[in-house]
Amino acid sequence: MTLVDRFLTGLVPRLPDDDVGMWGWTEGASAADLQRLRARWPQVPDSLVELLGRIDGTHYRTYPAGEVCVLMLGSDVGHYPYYLRSVEQIFEDTAQWDSWGESIRSIYEEWLEEDPDILGAGIDADLPMGQRLCFSHCCNNGGTSVLYLDFDPAPGGTVGQVVRYLHDPDSYTVIAPGFDAYLEQLIEGEYLFMAEQDG
Repeated sequence: MTLVDRFLTGLVPRLPDDDVGMWGWTEGASAADLQRLRARWPQVPDSLVELLGRIDGTHYRTYPAGEVCVLMLGSDVGHYPYYLRSVEQIFEDTAQWDSWGESIRSIYEEWLEEDPDILGAGIDADLPMGQRLCFSHCCNNGGTSVLYLDFDPAPGGTVGQVVRYLHDPDSYTVIAPGFDAYLEQLIEGEYLFMAEQDG
């Protein structure tokens, strides 16, 4: 059983009743889309490719059977749940950031020096935002929190680390050294983020 198998085996029984039907509509990303993902980010972890190969997104993702909107991921923010972005949505996020040409430093400018809590250790403030792979948006849908894979860390960081952005107060924090470790954390945490959806 792969790590992704273990993650999904634990997740599916915890889905709210209202989401079970939508979950059945999901499909995996095409081989062409997964190849496109690997071409853009050669260091993308096999576990994320496998997950997208099983479930190509749950964030208002339209499949042949209907639109899927299922929260299935978490972060270090307690019970706060997140959606999985599809391959196409990942590329849409990247294109948007590329068009803006922003980095963390250009977004916050002098605030970055004045508020050390904005930028966590191991994160490069000068890296263009579009170089990070955004694989998840939070339940709030307003940019309140997103999760990135970061393949170009600052000294002290790890290639492929998972970075969590949180708004108000804004912060960028490494929450796992890689996607495998991130999934392990969700499993070992007994899918705490699903508790928000109980009832």
